[in-house]
Amino acid sequence: GASLPGLGRAGPAGAAAGRTLLVLGDSLSAEYGLRRGSGWVELLSRRLSGRRPPWQVVNASISGETTAGGRTRIATLLERHRPAVVVIELGGNDALRGLDLGATEANLAAMTRAARQAGARVLLLGMQVPPNYGKAYTDAFAQVFRDVAKAHQAPLVPFFLDGVAEDMSLFQPDRIHPNAQAQPRMLENVWPALRKLIGKG
Repeated sequence: GASLPGLGRAGPAGAAAGRTLLVLGDSLSAEYGLRRGSGWVELLSRRLSGRRPPWQVVNASISGETTAGGRTRIATLLERHRPAVVVIELGGNDALRGLDLGATEANLAAMTRAARQAGARVLLLGMQVPPNYGKAYTDAFAQVFRDVAKAHQAPLVPFFLDGVAEDMSLFQPDRIHPNAQAQPRMLENVWPALRKLIGKG
C-alpha cells in the first residue's frame, strides 16, 4: 500500500497556525482500491478547507499498517507536521493477523501519549471484528479501544464502520474494503466527535 502525501501537505507554517490535522491509519483511510481523492479523508479535507483559516489535512495512512507500524512512525510525523489534532485509525490489521491484543493496546496507548505530549488532541477510531472470530475475541478486541480511550481521556468513535459493515453493497469485491459509496458514511461516523476537537473556528 501507499500513503497519500498529496493530501494537505503541511509544514511548520501550518503547525504555527495550529491548523493541521493528521490521520494515521491503514487501508480504510489510504483509499485502497478507490479512485484517488474519493476516500473519507479527502472528503474531510474538503469539508475543513471551507473554514477560515482552513485546516490542512495530512493523510499518513498506509495500507496494511498495524499499530506497531504506526507506533514506529508517529514521532517523525508529529515532529514534521506538528498537528493540532491526530486521528488514529489503526488496529484492524492487528486482528486480521492475530496479533497479541496486549501489544495492540500498548501501541495505541503509546501513540495517544506521544500525540498528547506533542500538544495534539487525539481521536481514536474503534474497530470491530466479525462474529466468526469468536465472542471472546471480538469482545476483547472492542474493549481495547475503550480501555485506551478511558485511560487517556481521549474521545472514541466506537465503531468506525458503523452502518457500513453490515451492508455488503458498500464493499469492494474483496468484501473487506469499503467502496466509494461508503466513504461519506465513514466521514459522518467520525465527524461528530471530530467537530468537538477542532472547535468552531
